[in-house]
Amino acid sequence: MPRRNLYLLLGVALVAVICYQKVQKNRYGLLMVDVMNLIERRYLEPVAAADLFQGAVEGMVGRLDTYSAYIAPAPFREFQETLDQEFGGVGMEVAQDPKTKEFVVISPLVGTPAYEAGVRAGDRIVRINGQSTQGFSLQDTVRRMRGKPGDPVTVSVRHEGELEPVDITIIRAIIRFDTVLGDARNSDGSWNYRLQGHPQIGYLRITSFGEKTAHEMAVAMAGLTRQPLDGLILDLRDDPGGLLDAAVAVCDMFIDMGVIVTTRSRGGQIRRTYSASGTGTYTKFPMAVLVNHFSASASEIVAACLQDHQRAKIVGQRTWGKGTVQELIDLDEGRGALKLTTSSYWRPTGQNIHRAKDATADDAWGVVPNDGYEVVVEGDELSQWIRWRQRRDLRKPSAEGDQRAQPAKPLVDRPLAKALEYLQAAAAK
Repeated sequence: MPRRNLYLLLGVALVAVICYQKVQKNRYGLLMVDVMNLIERRYLEPVAAADLFQGAVEGMVGRLDTYSAYIAPAPFREFQETLDQEFGGVGMEVAQDPKTKEFVVISPLVGTPAYEAGVRAGDRIVRINGQSTQGFSLQDTVRRMRGKPGDPVTVSVRHEGELEPVDITIIRAIIRFDTVLGDARNSDGSWNYRLQGHPQIGYLRITSFGEKTAHEMAVAMAGLTRQPLDGLILDLRDDPGGLLDAAVAVCDMFIDMGVIVTTRSRGGQIRRTYSASGTGTYTKFPMAVLVNHFSASASEIVAACLQDHQRAKIVGQRTWGKGTVQELIDLDEGRGALKLTTSSYWRPTGQNIHRAKDATADDAWGVVPNDGYEVVVEGDELSQWIRWRQRRDLRKPSAEGDQRAQPAKPLVDRPLAKALEYLQAAAAK
């Protein structure tokens, strides 16, 4: 045998031994391979190895927390498009209730088909095109609502406080959206970032934290501060979160020193500390941050940071309580990715925001409004506020005679009024 071939065989043998030893470290590794081989050889119907692989990974990740998931190749591309703030679909953020396993609309994205069709934050998705969502994974639910632009999808939702679901037919579209919005639209459709009726008060609403959010905030703040500003309202209601780096960048605009957030790995070990850079900050005016039960994740990072640094009053309701960080880990050979919970985030005071499975209302989780600034909005008042906000957000009348296309009738937004009351008092000092 030629010496070169002998070396090659020895090399292959060595690699095989190393791989075998690695598998042996996990006693279930070889068993998993054996099971897959058994199914491939003996199962009644032919089954692809790729399908078995996907099922095995989904099963493993399904034993973890509700935020970890296996994302198959096609949904993975869709997930990346969402973070890039451009994708095809209906335009809503969805999460799974850890207790009921129902799928909850965290937020319909402003200006998207779902938003304009009347989908609300807090809606429970019970059917998609007539098929029950029971037993679906979160990825199944999202995948079924996406599709070719122009094609309809019928989503059956149960509004908060109502017993019977309603069918909402939505026409899919290419979703391109901004995440930093204002209070009302100008005549050309652009946003006015000053509070209507109170031009000395700025108003910025972040609907989610994506790749472009920090840039959008920088542009909005540069425009706002060209003229005197007595105060700023940062509205994070119904904001489901998004990218950690985007939340850190937003916090960095409003505090000039100190810790923004820390992430901790298994065992509570500090993994990384994010601190203020001290450059390009806006600290010369008071702030109020609006939150509600559907403010989650990155929006909780911002609210907690500004509260702990006494940079802003938190107004509204206790937040969702999602204090974990997920990493996207690409799998080899284009087999999708793992969205894996790898750390938790902790507010500057050293408190974990995450709501554990067995947490009660008396436990410490989420972000709680400052004393005297809790404003609970629920039931009919919440429904009226959602409809009022949706009408004000429309770019233009969607159809002649459509009631939602008419000018929004005045409504008292009590959390907003409370924030305004604080800023006016602070500015008068």
